[in-house]
Amino acid sequence: MQLRLSPQLEAQAIETVDAHTEGEPLRIITGGYPSVPGKTILEKRQYLTEHLDHYRKLLMHEPRGHADMYGCLITEPTTKDAEFGVLFMHNEGYSSMCGHGILAVVQVAAKCGAIAVSKTPRQIGIDSPAGLIRASVWRQDDGQVQASFINVASWAESIDCSVQVPGFGEVQYDLGFGGAYYAYVDADKLGIKCTPDNAAQLIDVGRRIKHAVMASHSITHPLEQDLSFLYGTIFTSNHTDNPEHHSRHVCIFADGEVDRSPTGTGVAGRIALLHAGGEVGLNQPITIESIVGGRMIVEALEQVDFYGKASVLPKVSGRSWITGQHRFVLEQDDAFSEGFIFR
Repeated sequence: MQLRLSPQLEAQAIETVDAHTEGEPLRIITGGYPSVPGKTILEKRQYLTEHLDHYRKLLMHEPRGHADMYGCLITEPTTKDAEFGVLFMHNEGYSSMCGHGILAVVQVAAKCGAIAVSKTPRQIGIDSPAGLIRASVWRQDDGQVQASFINVASWAESIDCSVQVPGFGEVQYDLGFGGAYYAYVDADKLGIKCTPDNAAQLIDVGRRIKHAVMASHSITHPLEQDLSFLYGTIFTSNHTDNPEHHSRHVCIFADGEVDRSPTGTGVAGRIALLHAGGEVGLNQPITIESIVGGRMIVEALEQVDFYGKASVLPKVSGRSWITGQHRFVLEQDDAFSEGFIFR
């Protein structure tokens, strides 16, 4: 039996290529989306929020997505040094930057033939809401596509902070920026396991910490008010599957999403914190694990001053794979046109 969409549904289908980076999904929108006006990538992000948010809900929420789905929309470049722009989305809204998304976009583009790659790294400028991202993609001797990116300036915002978390008590945290702001918490000191079987506690406590920090710690980005918010909580642990790996990350972001990867912007903020604390020097790469065993390599390439912030430029590497190609439609009488979140 052959099943075909009606011409009406075919005409309004939204096309995607789905992938994952170190276990974390990325739904890349490739067609069927309305145009997004705006002279800057932040203006485009604002337009999405105000006028097209029902599309995000359609693709990120169930029944087409799930509570931990992540996606992105490719746009035309808005600066002279970029080849294209990218806007990231999740269950709650739109990210300022996404490292696993950058790695996936360039590797998928290479694997699909949208950009030509060779053994010599191809440099690609990408506009993100956090700033210009400089990605590299190349093909290894075995034919596998690999990628890395140099992130925006990243820094230690505040070190050795504490906050009272309702229902949990006092929690120590560091605040770091790696394209987004995160509260970094030592899970080992709190007796919290960073393992898949403990996901419910990680989500619960991660949410509580995020809301407590937001209520007590003012955050102001040096340039953009749109970036002046706490994106999530990152639990760190020294209990790793591989003794050669530096640590493990579990990021709880947006509305209780759990990042399956070590979090690209999260490892960037972490290397800034480690460098500020004298624990890691320049050009000393470390490997950070995720809750499901994914891994990213991060290093601080150089020190820079970013509008008065003592910062580093992190380089992040990770692997991405294509998982499928989809054509999503919405029937006019669908009772769940904007989906729902259900865990």
